[in-house]
Amino acid sequence: MKAQMLQVLEALEAKFPKAAEHLDAAQHTDRATLRELQVDGRIPYADLGPKVGLSPSAARLRLQPLIDAKVVQVVGVTDPMTMGRQAMALLRLCIDGDPRAVADELSRHAEVVCSHPRDLLDFINDVVRPVEGVASVESFPYFAIHTHRFMWEVD
Repeated sequence: MKAQMLQVLEALEAKFPKAAEHLDAAQHTDRATLRELQVDGRIPYADLGPKVGLSPSAARLRLQPLIDAKVVQVVGVTDPMTMGRQAMALLRLCIDGDPRAVADELSRHAEVVCSHPRDLLDFINDVVRPVEGVASVESFPYFAIHTHRFMWEVD
């Protein structure tokens, strides 16, 4: 999708050179909007608009297509440990063969957060290890979640 958008933009730039300046400004506004949402995904349009140089209604109109295209998802992030889920870990898998097949098989499970360490051990031994192609599993437990950020450079 991004490649198609770039092709369209390049074609428009070639045909309408003055329009390219307007498109650059529009892309700048979209990137600014995405950066603000990374800081606060619940920011009201009344606050978002002025921060990115738009009115609140214009900010809503600019953001909605990004949401519809799934460029942006506004979600709530929970801390499982504060909700009584005390066993979390990052798993390192060593794979024999095609890692995509293993990823496809494991993706059938939602993110797994366990109530007790024994539940996590059972998941690793009963669900992960038997998947064809999994050569070994190493677990890195989380003892607490200090911070959970979804910040990366918006190009």
